[in-house]
Amino acid sequence: SKQLLIALNFHCHHYNNTYKNMAAVAPAAEPTPTPATTTGRQIPIVCPGHTRPLAELQFCSISENDSDEKQQRTFLISACHDKMPMLRDGATGDWIGTFAGHKGAVWSCRLDPAALLAGTASGDFSVQVWDAITGQSLHSFPHKHVVKTVDWSLDSKRLATGGHEGILRIFDMSQPKKEPLMFDQSSKEKVSISKCNWLDNSTVLAAGEDGNIRFWNVDETDPSKQLTNTLAVGDSIRDVELLTLSSGKRILTVAAGEKVTFFDIASGQQIKSHKMPIHFKVEGGASLHPSGKKFIAGGGRRGGSMALGAGKEGGELGSDLLVYVFDFETGKMLECHKGHHGPVRCLRYHPDGKSYATGSEDGTIRLWKTDP
Repeated sequence: SKQLLIALNFHCHHYNNTYKNMAAVAPAAEPTPTPATTTGRQIPIVCPGHTRPLAELQFCSISENDSDEKQQRTFLISACHDKMPMLRDGATGDWIGTFAGHKGAVWSCRLDPAALLAGTASGDFSVQVWDAITGQSLHSFPHKHVVKTVDWSLDSKRLATGGHEGILRIFDMSQPKKEPLMFDQSSKEKVSISKCNWLDNSTVLAAGEDGNIRFWNVDETDPSKQLTNTLAVGDSIRDVELLTLSSGKRILTVAAGEKVTFFDIASGQQIKSHKMPIHFKVEGGASLHPSGKKFIAGGGRRGGSMALGAGKEGGELGSDLLVYVFDFETGKMLECHKGHHGPVRCLRYHPDGKSYATGSEDGTIRLWKTDP
């Protein structure tokens, strides 16, 4: 039965160390560094299992023992076009389980802050909520079009979703059958939502294909006061990351067009904007290191993919296969790593900053060391 399949997929309880008995992931073939741009040769850990392009990655760290915050466990969840989002150990990349049930490409996946629930958004016009320990589907929320993004509130009580409908929906987990709150991004035109992030338990950021990030107060009943702020980057937004630095400062990282732009959440002001050797029109993203001193990025070749008929004019051939590390202040390229065999679609730093994960069109996740 389907439930038996799910139980088998999650035979390893994710708080149990028996996951170590699973087959270890195979190391990647040694990559050839790009001359004059790679500071050191690095062989990433390759995490096989997916069979289609990756769409989103998220790390989630929890304290395994409430009395000792130093006992941290980190998980990595991945969304993929193969319809099968997966959960892994965030340090080793070892597979823990697969969430089986979607009938279309999965575009987004998020663990709640306690890593007890998982939310996934799919091209099958639905959002699924899963028990992250057993892998069992708990709720299915139907939508009217492709759903591209999902995110949990900080208290895990609500789930935000968005996609091609251009409507931000807020589901109450205590009343899953209740109609969600809905926020139309624009009264003039349909604005597809590419990413959403909870800023606090009342405010959700919705990044639109029109290049605007809208701040919605989802607890405000007066429609004229629900939209509290808008940040503009000018190009269709592919990726958004909200990060609290080790200094306590909250930074919003936005990948759009050919730039990675950073905003200070407290002031709402743009801090930096750096032009990239790649573009984010179709795929790609960026992630800021917890120190705030550097960031990683990956995306499409400027001028288009030659494999799809684009001309030789444009970015460096193969630039869409590379993982880049840049200096936050200057935008100078610090490192560039070769390893993926398809365009890089998603990237995230591990919360401790010692490593980062990249997902590609080649169907693999690779784990890289920040300082090899």
